[in-house]
Amino acid sequence: MHAFDFNATMYLCKAMYALLRTILFQFAPEAVHLWTMRQLDRAYTITPIRFLLKGVYQKKSEHLHRTLWGIDFPNPVGLAAGFDKDAKHIDALACLGFGFIEIGTLTPKAQDGNPKPRLFRLPADKALINRMGFNNGGVDAAVLRLQKRKERIIIGGNIGKNKITPNEEAYKDYEYNVKALHAVVDYFVVNVSSPNTPGLRELQEKEPLMALLHKVQAVNKSMPHPKPVLLKIAPDLTDTQLDDIIDIVAATQIDGIVATNTTIDRSQLQTAKERVEAIGAGGLSGKPVTARATEVIRYIHQKTKGSIPIIAVGGIFTAEDALEKLHAGASLVQVYTGFIYEGPGIVKNICNALLQQNKN
Repeated sequence: MHAFDFNATMYLCKAMYALLRTILFQFAPEAVHLWTMRQLDRAYTITPIRFLLKGVYQKKSEHLHRTLWGIDFPNPVGLAAGFDKDAKHIDALACLGFGFIEIGTLTPKAQDGNPKPRLFRLPADKALINRMGFNNGGVDAAVLRLQKRKERIIIGGNIGKNKITPNEEAYKDYEYNVKALHAVVDYFVVNVSSPNTPGLRELQEKEPLMALLHKVQAVNKSMPHPKPVLLKIAPDLTDTQLDDIIDIVAATQIDGIVATNTTIDRSQLQTAKERVEAIGAGGLSGKPVTARATEVIRYIHQKTKGSIPIIAVGGIFTAEDALEKLHAGASLVQVYTGFIYEGPGIVKNICNALLQQNKN
């Protein structure tokens, strides 16, 4: 096939996805996610379809490469943690053009997470609310899957603590995860910013976070080839708390920040208040987080004069959203909610915009 055929096919796929999304949005979000991932996995096993997916959605150019922490990212657009928690769909997702995929959040022991329903769409806001609660099959099971994957793609390991682990012993869970994943991921992300595990965000406070990251770094550096360690932060932090984060990064010598996680703020929503209240607790992602995530990135970048690498996540739906994050100081971007609303073409759209910017 020629490039023209792939481009034409992409436009067709975009139209088909818009129709499919309308149908799928009539069903429960978590069930839809499981169903679509099964279909994508099946598609991957059929060689012509796998070839077609790669041709349609992957964009390859040396101008898209980004080097960070000694890692060569083929493009700066990744899939955020939470989408493929258990590393069950790496091979199929790798066909959709991502420069890297972040798995997790993983915990040492398998856990069911919070009771269902726990994932909700807010179409009027192009948003999601989730209170999944670190549902995953445990880090050891994910390691086995990663050892068997076929596609070569950069993998980030997002790690957390089990719900039953008290905060004063949380470091043991993070240490276990680092040791388990070390040989099969390219970088780590310490997640203490999810609002869906009781008490977890308390670990974002300066003293406990400093202690936790020192322990994670000690374990990481004791391994034969230490991996980059990043910290994922909430968008709800004050400037004073962000200053603390900057101090902690310097003191613990971790390698970067992922900004940002979901928010507990509901002030910017268009969805009816009654609907939002009926949904209840959870982290909000999508368009309502766009501006605040960019503010956090810009603040950290300016305060540190760009010395801390940042992976941007939060409300990226368009190429313009991604460029805004990069201009604010991010080195890489990740999509999640935008991927669900806009479809798999989102990665190539961003890559094309970056290449066009290079030409200009």
